[in-house]
This record gives sequence, C-alpha cells and structure tokens, in this order.
Amino acid sequence: MVLRNPTTMAMLLIAAMTLSMAEDNPHPISARVVTFYDILSSHGLPIGIFPKSISDFSVDPTSGGFRLRLPSPSPCDTVFETRLRYECDITGRISYGRISNLTGVTAQELFLWLPVRGIQVDIPSSGLIYFDVEVVSKQFSLSFFETLKDCTSPEEIDGYSDMLKIPQKPSENIMRAHSTEQEKRAVS
Repeated sequence: MVLRNPTTMAMLLIAAMTLSMAEDNPHPISARVVTFYDILSSHGLPIGIFPKSISDFSVDPTSGGFRLRLPSPSPCDTVFETRLRYECDITGRISYGRISNLTGVTAQELFLWLPVRGIQVDIPSSGLIYFDVEVVSKQFSLSFFETLKDCTSPEEIDGYSDMLKIPQKPSENIMRAHSTEQEKRAVS
C-alpha cells in the first residue's frame, strides 16, 4: 500500500513522533498521579473517610492491604456527627465497599475513644455508611464523607483535650495493677 495523500502522511509522521517522544520520557506530562482518594473511589468508598492530609500511602494490589501516613500534627481529629481521631500511621485492608482490619482510627463515644475496626458501604444508593466501632456498628449518612475534611490537632478543638482513651488491646498487667491499687484503698 502506497500513501500518496500528503495529509495522511503528515498525520502518521506526527503520530510516530509523538509515540517516540512518549517512550523517551518516563514521566509524560499527561500522566496522572493516583492518590489514595482515587483508590477509595474506585472501591466504592467516599473520599472523606480519611482526612485530606495523607502524605504517603502504599497498597498491595493482591491482598488489598494498605498503609497511610499522615503528617504532623498527629494524632489529628475531624468532626462531623461524631469525632474521629487519626494516628500518624493507619493500616487496613481495602476491598469493594469495605475497609477491614483497620488500625490507627478511633471514634469518640461519650467520653471514651474506641477503635474503629472497619468501614463499610453495603448499598451505595441507601446513602449510609457503617463504622465497626469496638462491639457496635454505627451508621452515618454518606453525605458526611463526600468531601475531604481538614484534620486538626486535638488541642485545637475546645473541651476535648482530656478525654479518656481505651487502648485497642488492654494489657492484663495494667488491669491487675489497677485492681490491686483499688483493693489496697478499700482496705485502708
């Protein structure tokens, strides 16, 4: 086949040069950097479940395991219907509509901070998202998590700096030491 049309030849030459330049440049201008928020969206989860200050992340595409890193100040809090606290390092496993094995996120319940173990969107059209907080499942409106929120240091939020935090796995030794002190006080 012989190309005699000069316009067709020019278009083929431009296309060949463009492809050649793209191969020479490992970081073409049009390449878009994938963010963790893109990964959340592609898994049917709202972007606002984590604050806007993620500085670094990694995701294992096979297992779905992920690790997020937040910059200082850490821990930091976001407030919507309830208050969430994010540690500097957050880990979990992401699958479609769900985050499981979550560590590094706690939710305030009355005067306690309880670990958030998982987050799930069962049916996106329901408009609900579920947080597995310790032994209960809390439901919230998805609209709370449609936009990214700033993460603020706990000291900057008035009235909440002296809350009691429950560790994710209380040590038996701490419990024994505490009960022994109470027994001594009761005897004295």
